Amino acid sequence: MASSLSVVVMRQSLRPRRFSTASAGFQRAGTVRWDIVRWLLPTAVPAAFGGVFLLRALGDGDDLQQRVKYVVGTALMLAVVGMLTRLWLDRRRAATDAEDAHVPVRPVATLLIGLVGGVIVGMTSVGSGSLIIVMLMLAHPRLKANHLVGTDLVQAIPMVAAAALGHLLVGDADLGLAATLLIGAIPGVLLGSVISSRVAGGALRWALVVLLTGSGLSMLKASSTVIVLGCLGMALLGGIVSVRDRHIARPRAAGEAAAEPASVSSGS
Repeated sequence: MASSLSVVVMRQSLRPRRFSTASAGFQRAGTVRWDIVRWLLPTAVPAAFGGVFLLRALGDGDDLQQRVKYVVGTALMLAVVGMLTRLWLDRRRAATDAEDAHVPVRPVATLLIGLVGGVIVGMTSVGSGSLIIVMLMLAHPRLKANHLVGTDLVQAIPMVAAAALGHLLVGDADLGLAATLLIGAIPGVLLGSVISSRVAGGALRWALVVLLTGSGLSMLKASSTVIVLGCLGMALLGGIVSVRDRHIARPRAAGEAAAEPASVSSGS
C-alpha cells in the first residue's frame, strides 16, 4: 500500500507545476473561462484534499483505488461514446449551432463537477484532466474545445495542489522521482498548450476522443495491444470523418460564394 500511495503522490506532486506551465499558454491565448474556474474551485479544492483522508478512512487503499479506477475507466469509455454521439449530431446540425466561447456558466452543475472530480483526484490521482474535462463538456456542450482544455488546466492547479498537500501530510511522497519527471513534462506541456490553443475545435475533439479511449482502456486494465488498437481505430475514424467533412464543405462554400454576387446584383 505504501508503494502504491507513493506513486500516487509522486504524480500529484508533479502536476501542479506541470499544469501551471501549460495553463500560462492558454491564458495568453485567451482560452480560459475564468467564470467556470471560479465555480469549480470552491468544491474541487476541499474535495481533493479530503479525498486523501477519505481513502485512508475506507480501509484497504490499494483495493479501493483499483475499484475507483474501474469506475473512472468505465465512465471515460461512456464519455467516449457520448463524444462520438455528439460529434455525429454536430455534423447534422446547422452551422448557426456551432461551438461558442461565450456560453453561460451553469453554477450548480459546475459545483457538482468540482466536488466529484476533486474526491476522485484525491483518492486515485486520476481524473483531473480526463474525467473533469468530460463532465465540463457535458455541462457546457457548446463550449469551444480549446476553451474546455484551457479552463480544465487552470482549475487543476489548485485542485491537484490540494490533493498533493494531503498526501504529503500523510507521508506518501517521492519528490526525487517527481523532479526527474518534471524535466521532460514541462517542455511537453508547453508545446501541447501552444498546439492545442491553435488547433481547430473539431480536430481537438477527435484528439480528446483518442486520449480518453487510451485512458479508459488503461484504467480498465486492458492489454497494451487493445489500447493501441483502440486509439488507432479512433484516430483513423477521426481522419476519415475530417476528410469527408472537407469534401462536403468545399461545394457548399463554392455555392455560397456564387450566390453572393447574384444577390448583390439583384438588390442593386
